[in-house]
Amino acid sequence: MFVDQIELLCQAGDGGNGCLSFRREAHVPRGGPDGGDGAYGGSVIVQATKDLTNLAHLLGHKHWNAERGGHGQGKLKTGKRGKDAIVQVPVGTLIYDAKLGNLLRDLDGDGESVTVAKGGHGGRGNKHFATSINRAPREFENGQPGEQRRIRLDLKLIADVGLVGKPNAGKSTLLSRMTRATPEIANYPFTTKYPNLGMVRVGYGQQFVIADIPGLIEGAHEGVGLGHEFLRHVERTRVFVHLIEPSPMDGSDPIENYRNIRDELRLYDESLADRPEIPVVTKCELPEADEIVARLSEEVGRPVMRISAVTGKGLPELTLSLLKLIDPVEDEDDWQPPPKRECV
Repeated sequence: MFVDQIELLCQAGDGGNGCLSFRREAHVPRGGPDGGDGAYGGSVIVQATKDLTNLAHLLGHKHWNAERGGHGQGKLKTGKRGKDAIVQVPVGTLIYDAKLGNLLRDLDGDGESVTVAKGGHGGRGNKHFATSINRAPREFENGQPGEQRRIRLDLKLIADVGLVGKPNAGKSTLLSRMTRATPEIANYPFTTKYPNLGMVRVGYGQQFVIADIPGLIEGAHEGVGLGHEFLRHVERTRVFVHLIEPSPMDGSDPIENYRNIRDELRLYDESLADRPEIPVVTKCELPEADEIVARLSEEVGRPVMRISAVTGKGLPELTLSLLKLIDPVEDEDDWQPPPKRECV
């Protein structure tokens, strides 16, 4: 299950109470106050980790409570500090205040964190209230309550490469050939219902992340076909690989499909239209592919790549082109293509 939005109720721990105590020892008359302070309550902290890919692990845990601080004790003993509650989320998660709607933090790096509910202060013991006039104070403070906040987590995937295109353009098949990801693949549109991530490893020191974005249709920028659910995941991709099917199942024109997807990206966010893009004609083993390559090259004004995820044709060249955009290699002669994998 893929979950990219969820609300959590976060309750920080209350601070511990201060202690009312007097020193009681043999042969020590009038020992004076020795009440210790209460401890701070634990806070609720949201932390990003690269080990998670979505928010599904939080579905059964929507209430997060931190530990309250320990009470102060005699002999000036301070209570035990409350333990923080750590909510781990994937890198790329935005944290919003669900009530006010304002953005608290964008966790776009591994290990970054934000405190969403702060623990209460501990109360002071009666030792702090001793004066030259009041040498046996019976005043102390109670701990302050911890903060409570309802937050909304909104995941926007962070990937180096985003695969975009019409439904059934071959995005999932390409992802399965270039990475070890195992997306659902079938011969009908909208097989992919949520984004999939995969890691492409080149040699021993270079790698990049590919995101398979579910198929976009006309009107996606207005939410048609769950457009908003899909389009927001392309906002953080550095490079687009735009896949064009030479013979769509619905009989539509491939070049017109290319224009429609470009328009949807632009209408959703103007900056997406200027993002680096590699147009790729898929299923190049089909007889219609040569004509579509020629027409698309004329449309974009530059050469267009052609690939076949089934036979593996063009995949090493596509990998090298992406690597040049993401992490340029110093010597192309030293580059080795990734091993071929059979399509499932």
